[in-house]
Amino acid sequence: MLQGYNSPFSATVVERLQAAGAVVAGKANLDEFGMGSHSMNSIHGAVTQTGPDPGTQRTVGGSSGGSALAVATEQCFAALGTDTGGSVRLPAAWTGTVGFKPSYGMVSRWAVIAYANSLDTVGVIARNVGSVRKVFDIINGYDPLDPTSISLQSRARVHSRTQSRNTTRADRPLRIGIPNECLIKELHPSIHNSWLSALKYLTNQGHVLAKISLPTTKAALSAYYVLAPAEASSNLAKYDGVRYGTKPSPSPNATDHEGRSEGNVLFSQTRGQNFGAEVRRRILLGSYTLSSTAINNYFIRAQKVRRMVQNDFNNVFKLPHPLLPKKQEDTRSAGIEVDVIITPTATRPAPLLSELRSEEVDMSPTRKYCDDVYTVPASLAGLPAISIPVPLYDGEIERWDEPSVGVQIIGQYGDDGLILSVAEEMERLINKGHE
Repeated sequence: MLQGYNSPFSATVVERLQAAGAVVAGKANLDEFGMGSHSMNSIHGAVTQTGPDPGTQRTVGGSSGGSALAVATEQCFAALGTDTGGSVRLPAAWTGTVGFKPSYGMVSRWAVIAYANSLDTVGVIARNVGSVRKVFDIINGYDPLDPTSISLQSRARVHSRTQSRNTTRADRPLRIGIPNECLIKELHPSIHNSWLSALKYLTNQGHVLAKISLPTTKAALSAYYVLAPAEASSNLAKYDGVRYGTKPSPSPNATDHEGRSEGNVLFSQTRGQNFGAEVRRRILLGSYTLSSTAINNYFIRAQKVRRMVQNDFNNVFKLPHPLLPKKQEDTRSAGIEVDVIITPTATRPAPLLSELRSEEVDMSPTRKYCDDVYTVPASLAGLPAISIPVPLYDGEIERWDEPSVGVQIIGQYGDDGLILSVAEEMERLINKGHE
């Protein structure tokens, strides 16, 4: 759709990195308009990594698979990606890198092509947590050009509340939340064992595990695939061949990808010929859920689920949401209060491309959507989350020779510094255990 298009200006995050002395090497391959979990929906072809057997290929995850692979193969110090429902964290988990999604609004989205405005967050992928922190410190900050950027006043309030809490927490162990809802039938045994092993590193240091319940997160994935396509259908309306988009040659006999006639309408020819199958699928889904006959049953209900997901998180974190009014803080349900939540990043090790193509044929594309089940809840709530690599466990054996998997650390809104610190501690303990 944007073939041959060159942006007349750079994104704010790029300008800030360049001002700090960074060299921007280029753009990475990804799913078209960020729509996908396996970097297979690109005009440039799928992003892949070597599989276990000669001639086989594994997925790198998506949608920011090119960024993750560039970091994993040491082609760059760090890379940026946009995380809408896990597009930075999932590729990080499947490439053995660190993927960080900051709190929503902390990093400018100016000049980032939008998928879903209320979910898109510019994230960072690097080989270790220290490198992620360096990049985040540069790109974090208010941007008057971005209407979703958190204001200076709100940032000061967030900083004041998180620093006050961290000062009182300095001499006590962490309380780590383990959601009951993570134990689903799709969770691969090796991922489950790797998750438990990573938690053991922390408990050996005196940190405390606490079982928690986030009941509405069971519906988070369904709500996400209503809300995100709905916003996408609106955002992508401008790609019509007049304002944006490669203009096709007019032809009265033009047909779309399924052989249906498009007539001589520029709009339908442009979108029918230039959008990929996954993008068209999500535009159609989003247009339907916003229609007058479906909006109440789908979009409005999904928004209610999103609010309930946010409330679930607020009820379990020790730190109240720093942007909520005081009276709303006082209505929080009493229960177990935790500092961070740790979950798997993905339900399974990186699948082979052949498996994914078989799933699409035999089980419909929706099977691939399930790979986002652990990453979507933090996105719906706008919370900071980071995926760090841990070794794959085969039974009781730690397999460092196999592709690593990821565990995800989630914090309260604005508590980005804490989850980076927890990730650094876990990274250090895991590396020490491997020595």
